[in-house]
Amino acid sequence: MIPRLKVCCIASVAEARLAVSLGADALGLVSAMPSGPGVIAEELIAEVVAAVPPPVATFLLTSRADAASIAAQVMVTRANTVQLVDAVPPDALDELRLALPATKLVQVIHVLDDDSVREALDAAPRVDALLLDSGNPRLAVKELGGTGRVHDWGLSRAIVERSPVPVFLAGGLSAENAAEAVRRVRPFGLDVCSGVRTDGRLDPVKLRALVTAITEA
Repeated sequence: MIPRLKVCCIASVAEARLAVSLGADALGLVSAMPSGPGVIAEELIAEVVAAVPPPVATFLLTSRADAASIAAQVMVTRANTVQLVDAVPPDALDELRLALPATKLVQVIHVLDDDSVREALDAAPRVDALLLDSGNPRLAVKELGGTGRVHDWGLSRAIVERSPVPVFLAGGLSAENAAEAVRRVRPFGLDVCSGVRTDGRLDPVKLRALVTAITEA
């Protein structure tokens, strides 16, 4: 099966339409973060979401960890999926399920060491999918994505093999390494940002090359 493709850091309606036209199954829209690229206003996220045709998924990336605040963001943006880029307590995940029954929940796991595998498997039963990234929430200023770094794919493969829910792979992916990532990790989907951009803008040549690499893998 060809992995699903999520193009993240979408900055405008034009970028969203370009990504969809080249094969994106999902779009990532970044709200306020402590660090990292791609942040746009919630009002612009709502504008992009309204322009995205079904069945393309719209992922709201949030660094918030309390259910009420996250639910408020969803009400403003109308995204159909929430990507939780920081650890969210189990009780907050349960509250989100009740508050947002029609919204998919995706928990990001920043793959650092064996503890990340345990963290992923603990979170999996409460969410619809996991997304494995290369940030570092242990820093004084948290890195919660958009690093452009590749992490240990051996750990990611261990999570994929044991997870009861689909797993997306992120972190430093591009046309040059996407095929290897698919073969080694076997993720449900790939999540790309910097690897398909030039000078911060979505690059159709790089995105087409990535799609070709995924298909051939």
